[in-house]
Amino acid sequence: MLKKVWEVFIGFARASNLGFGGGPAIIPLIQQEAVTRYKWMTEEEFADALAIGNSLPGPIATKLASYIGYRVAGWPGVIAGLLATLISTFVIVILGDVIIRYSHTPALSAALQAVRPVVVVLIAQSAYEMGKKAFPKKYRSTWAIAVIALGILFMTNIHPGILVVCAMVTGYFAYGRKSVQS
Repeated sequence: MLKKVWEVFIGFARASNLGFGGGPAIIPLIQQEAVTRYKWMTEEEFADALAIGNSLPGPIATKLASYIGYRVAGWPGVIAGLLATLISTFVIVILGDVIIRYSHTPALSAALQAVRPVVVVLIAQSAYEMGKKAFPKKYRSTWAIAVIALGILFMTNIHPGILVVCAMVTGYFAYGRKSVQS
């Protein structure tokens, strides 16, 4: 059990401390740890955890750390995942003054400029991997849901959380009622 708790801590510490760019940028790093490195869950299970996590309030990293940590090692896993995820925040709080003081220096500006495209690529890669699972052949209508959601996002100022909840309700009525009633 202690080994699993330690693995949760190391996995989330690694993901959190390399996740430049906030919540969306950390998702592929957590996915790498949870699915590829430690095999705590499948791609489908990760996609489900991410969907559920995005429908709840709060930062995605802490929600995934809590859920995956609990799945792997119970409550000690939750604590390990959360502590590992929060370490980078504590470091920034402690070193915040130094980072702000030097954020406009050519060296740090150049480093951050080079990191931004890598973050975009990581997010795109994660989206591609999850997209392969999100559009199953038996539910071709998921493409329509995606196109409608994309259109709504670009044409309105609707909060993405509302779209997630609407998609959950749509999925329940379109796909889930038959299996729930059986």
